[in-house]
Amino acid sequence: MKKHVLLTVLIVMTLIISCICAGRAEILPPYGEGQIGLSAVILCENLTVRQAPGSNAGILDQLHYGDNIIVSKQLDGWAEIFVSDAVDAVPAGYVNSDYIVIDPAWFRADKATPVYAWNDTSALKVGLLDSGTVLPILKDDGDWLVVSLRGAAGWIHK
Repeated sequence: MKKHVLLTVLIVMTLIISCICAGRAEILPPYGEGQIGLSAVILCENLTVRQAPGSNAGILDQLHYGDNIIVSKQLDGWAEIFVSDAVDAVPAGYVNSDYIVIDPAWFRADKATPVYAWNDTSALKVGLLDSGTVLPILKDDGDWLVVSLRGAAGWIHK
């Protein structure tokens, strides 16, 4: 419990400091391990939660893009998940690991930020982020970040 409270305080302090320090986009660090596993985020529009690892297992629920979950363990491309980090939480089931990102860092835009189709500022712009938008980082590639865009990916120039 103390670790969870300390992690929450650290995240809140980071958010407050970032609001005070305007003028540049920010990369928020991964949350790290909680009480029962690592935080993760859903990358596709709809993700099926199953009773067991495997596409033929019974369906328990549907999760949606951006939903936050906790991954306790992974097995052959499947992740056992919880929807809460509480000590007494019960596993919600299993999801296909291809459609989640586990313990990502996060990009927060400080102003309108263009998102490109590839890592070149002359590339096609596939989006424009509003100030304050927060997205999971899929890859840090030097001067560029690859971020999740509702089931697709885009490049942001640092």
